[in-house]
Amino acid sequence: MYMGKDETVVEHRIGTREQWLAARAELLEAEKVVIHLGDALTQRRQWLPWVPVDKQYLFDTAEGEKTLGDLFDGRSQLITYHFQFCAARATGYPGCSLMTDSLDHAIAHLNRHDVTMLFASRLPLAELDACKRRMGWSFEWVSTLGNDFGDDFGARFIAEEEVLPDTDDSHMPWCAAERESADMAEVPASLSTFVLEGGIVYHTYSCDGRGLEAFNAAYQLLDRTPRGRNLNQRPASGTQMRQHVRNGEPIKEVTQPHRSVRAL
Repeated sequence: MYMGKDETVVEHRIGTREQWLAARAELLEAEKVVIHLGDALTQRRQWLPWVPVDKQYLFDTAEGEKTLGDLFDGRSQLITYHFQFCAARATGYPGCSLMTDSLDHAIAHLNRHDVTMLFASRLPLAELDACKRRMGWSFEWVSTLGNDFGDDFGARFIAEEEVLPDTDDSHMPWCAAERESADMAEVPASLSTFVLEGGIVYHTYSCDGRGLEAFNAAYQLLDRTPRGRNLNQRPASGTQMRQHVRNGEPIKEVTQPHRSVRAL
């Protein structure tokens, strides 16, 4: 058993190498099923109808005002990540910052596959640039201030009363806590994809909540460790995330109220 800092006892099995090999072989078969299901889901995503984007959106960028079509930057596919920014603290929400660390350096590889990826938030461009410099990020971050892009493609297209239990964010305590704060004028984090064909921009896919977890490298690695994401290890003090800061500024310890992990 493991005694955590909060003296919580975490039970686990002790076994022989032979027992481990047998259990691992059984788990491998289950993992293969999930992998094949994931392949099938990928095909279904790619077969979603393309919806023409008729509404005009103007974005404030480092190169001046741009339309949605301009954001493709010469490529035929576009991924936008709506970064949830906390204006009151002049910083990104911890969950978005953790996700961004995983995505920043992957963008160059996406570019080679005819995909442009950028981040968007409903704040003045100067504030976004300041945060990007402080965090040492290199991606393009555009401002949606003055347009409805975040609302229209925020992925929360289900009416509030129709949200299913599986769509809540109790697995992400910082998000759940922040959404109860006064800062929720900001659109929650989400990811959307678009394609440009024949001069027409089409919306093809959107996701948010747990749909974003696949892009978080830290979560994927923690899920392979025996103690997982540690979301229920410190009920007294809450879940802690370290939000790195560069350029000589100290690393900030971000603590959010604890919520227990919810089963899938």
